[in-house]
Amino acid sequence: MLDVCLLGTAGMMPLPYRWLTACMTRYNGSHLLIDCGEGTQIAIKEKGWSFHPIDVICFTHYHADHISGLPGLLLTMGNAERTEPVLLIGPPGLKKVVESLRIIAPDLPFEIEYKELKEKEETITVKGYQIHAFKVNHNISCYGYTVEILRGGKFDVERAKGQNIPIKCWNRLQKGETVTEDGITYTPDMVLGTARKGLKVTYCTDTRPTKTIVEAAKGSDLAILEGMYAEPEKIAKAKQYKHMTFYEAAKIAKEAEVSKLWLTHFSPSLVGAESYMEKVREIFAQTSLGKDGMSVDLQFEE
Repeated sequence: MLDVCLLGTAGMMPLPYRWLTACMTRYNGSHLLIDCGEGTQIAIKEKGWSFHPIDVICFTHYHADHISGLPGLLLTMGNAERTEPVLLIGPPGLKKVVESLRIIAPDLPFEIEYKELKEKEETITVKGYQIHAFKVNHNISCYGYTVEILRGGKFDVERAKGQNIPIKCWNRLQKGETVTEDGITYTPDMVLGTARKGLKVTYCTDTRPTKTIVEAAKGSDLAILEGMYAEPEKIAKAKQYKHMTFYEAAKIAKEAEVSKLWLTHFSPSLVGAESYMEKVREIFAQTSLGKDGMSVDLQFEE
């Protein structure tokens, strides 16, 4: 099971009942955060989720509405008695930006590890998450992310018994490890069936539509994409500032054949967003307006 919560949905500036951009996932006791705008701590607290298990924080880019909540969050994590390292992932300049912000949060009881993205696409595996970062088209270096939980094949007890594989090796083999016991090496393919469908979430804001987004989001159980503008006449503004409209996000979701689309990162000037949704759902029916605190528990298919 993968829990996903859209903590903040505002773009540019926080509004009453709408915090700045942030999204959190929970899997197997480990929390992953994408972006950390102003109000992220309050949103986590309102949701009733914990600060201590946040192991990974990914940043799409370094505009203030996506990272301004970080110093306070780090301090709160320290006050929650976290001592394990925290991995930060983001575009080039990550360490410089974070260390600058840490002038107001200098003393932490845990180490910060940095993974600066240098390629157009990179994959990082950590804490059971497979994180695929892909470069998008904004006016500064910006990345989208897919977060996947891969699922191996089912363990075949009869095959394990038939090959006389010691029972004490079964658990490690089931986890995908290669095991050597009494001079004999056992590999996962000896006992596991065909890999089963896992879970996949794609998160992308602050960009014009690109083929890379479609390719990365392909088959996602949930896509969370920016819908900065809903008014059709604002397409020129979207192009100028390199953002997406509701309709462009819906087209990406349709092309990528995702199961559900949540729109996020709304312009502070947007009012009456629901009134535009009929036309959006004509493009992609399974589209929802993102709301702060909106969440879903994604389940593995049996």
